[in-house]
Amino acid sequence: MLGGARDWLAGLGLGDFGATVLLGVALIMGYLTFNVLFLIWLERKVSAHIQRRYGPMEVGPHGTLQTVADMLKLLGKQMLTPVAADKFVYLLAPVLVFVPTLCLASLIPLSGAEAFADQPYGLVVLIALSGISVLAIFMAGWASNNKYAVLGGMRSVSQVIAYEIPTLLAALSVVLIAQSLNLREIVAAQAHGVPFVLLQPVAAVLYFIGITAETNRAPFDIPEAESELVGGFHTEYSGMRFAMFFFAEYTNMLVLAALGATLFLGGWLGPWLPGPVWLLLKAYAIIFVMIWMRWTFPRLRFDQLMTFAWKLLIPVALVNFIITAFAVGGGR
Repeated sequence: MLGGARDWLAGLGLGDFGATVLLGVALIMGYLTFNVLFLIWLERKVSAHIQRRYGPMEVGPHGTLQTVADMLKLLGKQMLTPVAADKFVYLLAPVLVFVPTLCLASLIPLSGAEAFADQPYGLVVLIALSGISVLAIFMAGWASNNKYAVLGGMRSVSQVIAYEIPTLLAALSVVLIAQSLNLREIVAAQAHGVPFVLLQPVAAVLYFIGITAETNRAPFDIPEAESELVGGFHTEYSGMRFAMFFFAEYTNMLVLAALGATLFLGGWLGPWLPGPVWLLLKAYAIIFVMIWMRWTFPRLRFDQLMTFAWKLLIPVALVNFIITAFAVGGGR
């Protein structure tokens, strides 16, 4: 079916390459849109059950179409631009937060058969791309010419810098054991032994805390703390511009959770079911824990957030990395 669609597009004058790219982008965007709608519904239902409520129930069976209705509402909303905003940067920010996310999603190997899965520095590329979104968040806050938005943008930059360090050190601890930055080889190393979450439990916890902070999820959602900053960096955004920031947030959750499943849970390895199904099941299990955390712990103060990263997480990550290096080196 996909081959027929590609041939039809190529017949329209796009050529084989153009048809393949267009079809790939359409498939990825279709799945990512479904993912965002599903995760918003899941978050509402999980939070409702934690608080002994039903959650969305009216639109569709068990409220399954509620997020579709919300999407249609956002599509119909007027997009307002503040008079004093830096218009070029203000309009560029939602695009810049969205495009790297799309690139990341296209690079996550689902079964190990993809060409990117065999790149020697695949892990470095994924981690580098995941950090670009903070630039767009700062641009959104700065260009809005709003004090709350500027504060949210500045908080986001300092938060990502602080929590990127333990996340990288946790990933590098896995790299030391696997002796490779190649994602396929990292998964293969777990196939021949045990999942790295059992060998590196400290690194797994550090990675999970780091990606929770990087995606601005509670209790680390300081850049958009509505009790302090109205809406933080996206205060002045409305309609689909506002939606693009949340599209990027939920897509980043999926991408970083899938990368975590690859590093610590064996990626696409598993019995009976196809590899992509196993990878997505593991990724959504990680996301479920992230949602569970949001509705369990209160938001940290900004000083507590920074202290937690610089005085606890980074030293622990460094010690774990050094111990792993000695253990790997001593075993040779």
